[in-house]
Amino acid sequence: MNKKYDRVIVAAIAVFLGLIAGAVIILILKRNPISAYYSLLRGCGLAPKVKYAGGKNMLSDFSSFLDYMTPMLFAALAVVVAFKTGLFNIGVSGQMLVGSFLATILIGYSNIPSVLAKPLVIIIAAAGGGLIGGLIGYLKYRFNINEVVSSIMLNYTASYIIGFLINTRYVDPVSRQSRDIGANARLTLHQISIGSYKYDIPLGFILALVAIVAVKILLDKTVLGFEIKCVGANREAARYSGIKVGSSMVISMLISGVLSGIAGAVCYLGYISTIQPKVLSPTGFDAIAVCLVGGSSPVGILFSTFFLMIISKGSTYMSSQMGLEAEIASVITGLILLTSACSAFILERIKMIRRKRGAGE
Repeated sequence: MNKKYDRVIVAAIAVFLGLIAGAVIILILKRNPISAYYSLLRGCGLAPKVKYAGGKNMLSDFSSFLDYMTPMLFAALAVVVAFKTGLFNIGVSGQMLVGSFLATILIGYSNIPSVLAKPLVIIIAAAGGGLIGGLIGYLKYRFNINEVVSSIMLNYTASYIIGFLINTRYVDPVSRQSRDIGANARLTLHQISIGSYKYDIPLGFILALVAIVAVKILLDKTVLGFEIKCVGANREAARYSGIKVGSSMVISMLISGVLSGIAGAVCYLGYISTIQPKVLSPTGFDAIAVCLVGGSSPVGILFSTFFLMIISKGSTYMSSQMGLEAEIASVITGLILLTSACSAFILERIKMIRRKRGAGE
């Protein structure tokens, strides 16, 4: 059977076991797991709530959910590209921060017309994130500095430097975060009235779908993608076959950084409109988990992001309606990831079952 189907089977098993384990925990807490899971859907606009207020309806909740998951799509794609080269980009959060901060101070506080400001925000954020990602790749290639170490160090370097700049130059004295960006540069059309309801329209979501297709084509249909995957599969064999291993690593980390920068733009200049000083977005770290559940596939992360973000986004509503702690959602996600981490074992068991069936026929 095709290996792609095997990855789907592993992901399905991980999700199933995680939900079953979560249901057991919810039962122990004397709550109905079916009602709890249904409330997750309600919190994301995938099922109707009992009542709505403030110009909200089911569709407005769903538009907010799409806005919430858009940064994760880009961040997970960034992890996928690096992982295909055998590199572990744990610096996505820092790259998000650098790209979005540059876009904020250069465009977010300007009076540039919206039709120019929004594309410029994406370009500048992509350039800032790509600069940091490319630097990590170069350090790996030129000095053999482990990318995990350099990316973690750059994460906190970026966090503290940008935190200092925000606190001294761009801080809002009330919120103690960076000043709100202008509506002209925001990548989410916030609280747009359509009829009697208000919606958050995420412009970055369409771009994320385009990025998924582009990365899929890059990895599967281009020479560069072939070289990236060869380097990830066996670095020495790739070198002996004439592939420039160092260049492939730098380019893959550069692309990963570009995607991370865009993730920062749709997060800090889209879903939210400010930057909290000295705080790294958890999106960059959670993207590693999304990549794992999605089988390190551009298409797979679309589905894993959608599913895991339902648990994350819906947890607040579940907590308010069921009296359960919102952290239950994190427990369920953790169990799903634990099962996904055992994918090699699960795949081996699947192969053993197939061999036994083949021998019996």
